[in-house]
Amino acid sequence: MTTRTLDTGTDMLLCSVTDHVATITLNNPKKRNALGDEMTPALRKMLTETEADPDVRVLVLTGSEGAFCAGGDITSMGSALAGGGSPDADAMIRRLREAQNTCSLRLYEYTKPTIAALPGAAAGAGMSIALACDLRICAASGFMLPAFGAIALSGDFGGSWLLSHYIGPARAKEFYFTNRRILPEEGFELGLFNRCVADKDLQKETHAMAQEIAQFAPMALRYMKENHNRARSVDLRTALDMEADRMIRTMLSADHSEGARAFIEKRQPDFKGH
Repeated sequence: MTTRTLDTGTDMLLCSVTDHVATITLNNPKKRNALGDEMTPALRKMLTETEADPDVRVLVLTGSEGAFCAGGDITSMGSALAGGGSPDADAMIRRLREAQNTCSLRLYEYTKPTIAALPGAAAGAGMSIALACDLRICAASGFMLPAFGAIALSGDFGGSWLLSHYIGPARAKEFYFTNRRILPEEGFELGLFNRCVADKDLQKETHAMAQEIAQFAPMALRYMKENHNRARSVDLRTALDMEADRMIRTMLSADHSEGARAFIEKRQPDFKGH
């Protein structure tokens, strides 16, 4: 097992690649890994770099020292309004839209499978980011929390859309309106958490799942993700048309030929990503 460390440009974000799995760690424990002016641009940068890296087949997103992400840095939110004068709402809206598109939307559309590993709280925008990943593993100390109502905000980073699609609008509204925590057992029952594990096992179980996925051909995984994401917004006829297109493209790939030979020869395939 070899590990390659990537330069994120800041100590507030760590990134490494081990056996085709990139792990991005939010690392601002004093603020429970809240997003801020230093961490967020670094996260955007690493999403771009790891997506383009042919050695990366799966992305794990997690947080350091017992927290996933507490959402936005409330201190910096307050300072943005403390400069005096009238805030430029249009400019602020443009900046937030850009931040959302390059983070939550980028994660949702990331061309490789993504796993959020929650060692603790995923609150506010942190919950939204976790929901933007394909899969979620929650430690016993982990939970999700909308958090917005407690500070008189309506919510951002796609949490309302994502949560509604996963568990239905009525349940999603309930969590947002009441600001109630989604604990591991309930989150698992609702289908938000794929697995719930002991705190001490989170890293091991997450890596095991990532390795299980990373053994498969990258093109097939990318098209599987496309098919499932598209299924939310198109009718069956459209889904069938696109499945046919992606199926033939994978069928004509070198990795499919290798997979078929390996199956016949009763050995593990050696997929190259093309």
